[in-house]
Amino acid sequence: MAKTGAEILISALEQQGVEVIFGYPGGAILPVFNNLSKSNIKHVLTRGEQAAAHAANGYARISRKVGVCMATSGPGATNLVTGIANAFLDSIPIVAITGQVNTSMVGTDAFQEVDITGITQPITKHNYLVTDADDIPRVVKEAFYIASSGRPGPVLIDIPKDVANGFCGDKLSDELELPGYKPNYKGHTIQVKHACEALLKAKRPLIYAGGGINLTGAYQQLLTLAERISAPVVTTLMGMGAFPFEHPLFLGMPGVHGFPAANYGLCNADVILALGVRFDERVTSSVEKFAPKAKIIHIDIDPAEISKNVSSHIPIVGDVKTVIEDMLKRLSAVNNQERLAEIAELKSKNEYLQRRLQSDQINPRQIVEKMSDILPSDAIITTDVGLHQMTVAQYYRHCFPGCFLTSGGLGTMGYGLPAAIGAQLAAPDRKVVCVTGDGSLQMSLTEMATINAQKLPIKILLFNNSCLGMVRQLEEVSYPDDNFYAVDLDGNPDFCRLAEAYGWQSFRLEKAEDIDSILTEAFSSAQPVLIDCIIDKKDYVFPMVLNGRPLNEMLMP
Repeated sequence: MAKTGAEILISALEQQGVEVIFGYPGGAILPVFNNLSKSNIKHVLTRGEQAAAHAANGYARISRKVGVCMATSGPGATNLVTGIANAFLDSIPIVAITGQVNTSMVGTDAFQEVDITGITQPITKHNYLVTDADDIPRVVKEAFYIASSGRPGPVLIDIPKDVANGFCGDKLSDELELPGYKPNYKGHTIQVKHACEALLKAKRPLIYAGGGINLTGAYQQLLTLAERISAPVVTTLMGMGAFPFEHPLFLGMPGVHGFPAANYGLCNADVILALGVRFDERVTSSVEKFAPKAKIIHIDIDPAEISKNVSSHIPIVGDVKTVIEDMLKRLSAVNNQERLAEIAELKSKNEYLQRRLQSDQINPRQIVEKMSDILPSDAIITTDVGLHQMTVAQYYRHCFPGCFLTSGGLGTMGYGLPAAIGAQLAAPDRKVVCVTGDGSLQMSLTEMATINAQKLPIKILLFNNSCLGMVRQLEEVSYPDDNFYAVDLDGNPDFCRLAEAYGWQSFRLEKAEDIDSILTEAFSSAQPVLIDCIIDKKDYVFPMVLNGRPLNEMLMP
């Protein structure tokens, strides 16, 4: 008996090993949902399409598989766009499936019709408008391969309703033929040799590690490399967890909200080994002034990233894990005691800054540090975007490799809670905590209902300052006349009562002496819990301005 396009689609997804799809139904995608109900694939009904894309993102990052989300045509598809862009900028493999109006109506401004392939062209690795049901097996296989290979990223498949309802022929092919797409995994031998020579000659080498380490799982290779050549390590926001926080060689996160030691280390290095990083402007600031003394070795699987923002002296296109392994075969041990002493001196700047910021009042730093002590080492932390995100990046000490999920490139508020849903479904036996702010939470708080429906024991650690804290800090730095505009969140709900309305446990944390007891009780609960932490509007993250000067500048030698 002939099968419909929708049946073939679900069968193709099953062949790709898909276990969970996050989605929201509608008319154009209904044939697919009807057949999904008959499969073994679990469907998670989120309360919004954007959340479905973020949940697929969180699932992909923890399961190390391709995440899948699905929505109907028109607004369903456009609501996925932010989540697709988020995955694109952070190199997360997801496949988004959207319904479309009948092929005869495409281009007629039909009800709930948008050109979603045109809209998403700049923010996907590839996308498809399927016009023949016979192509579905091939398209699905290609989409999963493209999403997960090379530099990972999102792929979109748009399926008109008549194609989903139409019958397929007898001979269906899922052969993978992509002659123009051949990711390069192994670095050029001569370039690897030059890189090793430069590192062995360097007096002040530094390793600048990014999200590429987490994506490839090159944690042990990075640790071995750093110890072998006595090189300090800094990690980007997306690289958090790639190197042990308390290791003597770790200088922290560089950039706008980075540690002084990390920024000084970059500025004074004579050779920088950049591993899977984009050299984004939040780290480099003025490109012309970035690391003026350094020779740059840049390793990235995406050739478009090499010398895009910062010129590379020794470019190597390849998988960072594979290239590091090749380098380790050539690198002899370096016992640079003078360099180790410099590193210890650099780290003392971080310790001084931390002492400077200590307070008897309840503040996010204390809460995040205590969270580090209480949670198991393999706990998964998701965040939204804002002051809370930077506080976690600066003070969460025991981040297990690959277990810090945040929106790096796009900076998407509303990411944290749905990402926690995807992460918890990927790792049901592990603790999952979403650290968020009162602004960010209100962009996705309806997903608390999804958490209920899926019976997930997710914890929300809410930093509640009744304002958009990061924007407020930027306004104070940029416009020192105290002209705070459009940042106060007047009309905020009572978040504890809101949590109770969803059937969650809740705690309100207002005193420093209660941090330990409340966090311990909340994190040990088998139920979903919200902890409403009341903090001051002026409790900023560094670098903050004191007496007209940034703290980083005040710590300069």
